[in-house]
Amino acid sequence: MRYDNQSRRHFLGTAATTAITFAGIPASAFQIRGAANTSFGPLKQIDAGVLNIGYAEEGPANGPVVILLHGWPYDIHSYTDVTPLLTSKGYRVIVPYLRGYGTTRFLSDKTFRNGQQSVLAVDTIALMDALKIEKAIIAGFDWGARTADILAALWPERCKAIVSVSGYLIVNLIANAKPLPPKAELGWWYQYYFATERGRLGYDANRHDFARLIWSLASPKWNFDDDTFERSAAAFNNPDHVAIVIHNYRWRLSLAEGDPQYDTLEKKLSERPVITVPAITIGSDFDGAAADGKSYARQFSGRYSHRVLNGIGHNVPQEAPQAFANAIIEVDGY
Repeated sequence: MRYDNQSRRHFLGTAATTAITFAGIPASAFQIRGAANTSFGPLKQIDAGVLNIGYAEEGPANGPVVILLHGWPYDIHSYTDVTPLLTSKGYRVIVPYLRGYGTTRFLSDKTFRNGQQSVLAVDTIALMDALKIEKAIIAGFDWGARTADILAALWPERCKAIVSVSGYLIVNLIANAKPLPPKAELGWWYQYYFATERGRLGYDANRHDFARLIWSLASPKWNFDDDTFERSAAAFNNPDHVAIVIHNYRWRLSLAEGDPQYDTLEKKLSERPVITVPAITIGSDFDGAAADGKSYARQFSGRYSHRVLNGIGHNVPQEAPQAFANAIIEVDGY
């Protein structure tokens, strides 16, 4: 999940100067309560950078490419309903397991199990290189939304456009260290838990029940069934899952060091780079007062619009697949 000071500070942001489209769209317009599609075809594996990445691929090989990125504690099944909506329009859709999830594995036991923000974008560029994809639309939520933002900020030449749930999520560690009002801090409870050895052990021992709790808290109006959850929960059995998750959240709180080889990238990200590629951001009930997108609209200088989905929680692609697919198709035309 994307609870961090950068996103929480949306509540404190000033009104944006960028032109923005607001639409309070009711959940009933887009939700599919019972998943219409429950799985992908056979998954593929490819060596890319430091990983052997597991991924789903659907649609015509020569179609415009869309890369869909999940977050924590979710997996590629967040996109089982979005994918056919896109392939029916001629898109080639790639849905990778992030490092620490599903069938994605490190090529070496010696590689640092690093979860800092920049490495997830580096992984995506490595996947694109391995698949010989020069440019793609990048769309995601949670960790995936942050990664889409970072790709657009650091490698705009590789991004045709982006769709980002919860908007501009790039983390500045200095800003992230500043305390927020108690109510906002309460949303960080699991990050503080993960900061302790008890939290690491607890998550390792209870990752299944922990993830289910987060799903319920982040999407209280989403009545997902057991089968839907179990399909995603299997991805958390990855041998590197706990190490990646714990490092990700400890790094955000400056309690764990990143890898020095990514210091240059992190320095660029700390400067809050403006995103110049076409973009659509999506706010939902999960974002609270920040759902209107005003606090981060100025971080997008290209053609840009914002959508608000009322009655939808954090897992927008799975809760409102038609709305998410529509945003990708629309931004492609910008």
